[in-house]
Amino acid sequence: MIRLNKYNIPFNKFELEPLIDSIIYDEIFQQPNFNYNKQELLEKFNDILLKILPKEKAEKISLFFFDQFDTIRRELEHLIFNFYANDPASNSEIEIILAYPGFFAIAIHRLANVLYKLQTPILPRFFSEYAHSKTGIDIHPGATIGNNFYIDHGTGIVIGETTIIGNDVKIYQGVTLGAFYVSKNLSNKKRHPTIENNVTIYAGATILGGTTVIGENSVIGGNVWITESIEKDSIVYQEQSPIIKKQKTENEHNYII
Repeated sequence: MIRLNKYNIPFNKFELEPLIDSIIYDEIFQQPNFNYNKQELLEKFNDILLKILPKEKAEKISLFFFDQFDTIRRELEHLIFNFYANDPASNSEIEIILAYPGFFAIAIHRLANVLYKLQTPILPRFFSEYAHSKTGIDIHPGATIGNNFYIDHGTGIVIGETTIIGNDVKIYQGVTLGAFYVSKNLSNKKRHPTIENNVTIYAGATILGGTTVIGENSVIGGNVWITESIEKDSIVYQEQSPIIKKQKTENEHNYII
């Protein structure tokens, strides 16, 4: 039997959550909305790392992580305008920063992915699950995602660890970029699909498999199920006609004998 009390949980997750928010808003967007200055933020983050890593490695990761903020900031500033241009319902850039779940999930993924590439234990997944809990968008920190990634609505999106997404890709709610099946012995294999540049994937589509490639400039329609590669410049959709019936009138009866 597994004893849960044998696990030593290294930090209080409730101290890390406001730290993530502060990194996003204080450091990435340089808004003085939280209680940390940059040095305090660096020290707090380093303290978390010291609970799970040796001092030398913790300091190296912490410094490199903070050095990436300028690059992430520039990309997200460009992404704000991409969101604004794509969504006719958007009213301002600040609305996108504060209230768009897709934008928030992408911002957190950029941070989580840096930590993942540095082989940081626990924290990359914690970052991604924090975004997941806030937005309903589940992006594994290991997923490779290009520039100008646009998520519309977003609820129910799942993007697996070995997914590769190119530039200028647009995804709607309920999309799954997943594996054929789950098995521990596949940990070091490419299990999830590759989405090339300028692809649009509409709501409810499921794309599975590590060898599955969606060619550039393709459009994947809603609710399709794809397990093999699609050539570039393709349109994929389900040919299904809806059944339309007229509602019964008050005087109409349906007798079954």
